[in-house]
Amino acid sequence: MKIEDIHQRLLSKFGDAIRELKTGVKDPWIEINPTAIADVCQFLQSEPDLKFEALNDLTGSDWLETDAKKKNPCEPHVEVVYHLYSYSLKHWCKLKVKLPRWKNDVAGQLPEVPSVSSVWGIADWHEREAYDLVGIFFTNHPNLRRILCPEDWEGHALRKDYEMPLEYHGVRGR
Repeated sequence: MKIEDIHQRLLSKFGDAIRELKTGVKDPWIEINPTAIADVCQFLQSEPDLKFEALNDLTGSDWLETDAKKKNPCEPHVEVVYHLYSYSLKHWCKLKVKLPRWKNDVAGQLPEVPSVSSVWGIADWHEREAYDLVGIFFTNHPNLRRILCPEDWEGHALRKDYEMPLEYHGVRGR
């Protein structure tokens, strides 16, 4: 099944929660409303003619435009990107959820998106990594805590405005 067909199925089922189909790029994707992502993923996993058994990857990225010379400037935001695959039906799908950099535009308040760890167990680890490094809070996650950085680490190291501490527990940082 092609991504255009998957997009049509999602539009029929979820309507306005399906925001955009981006084709004409090397890796096409479907943008989903953040509040609908868990329901959309459950549908993609459970529907017999879609049957996305695998979440191959989930990652977070920060889109803070700091270079005025960029070809395609964008509004600052963070994204969660989901790479899905159906082993039995041999098709794939890439989903994106775009979030404001900060919840309610308050610096330091992490943006929120529902967890998909109840759909694919592996999402537990992927979401913890996106939380730890990019600062995306996954609601209803069963164990959302840091996975790479120590629990007392401040900030999220893959945010574009992250400032490395000068010192951490007596160890020089720069």
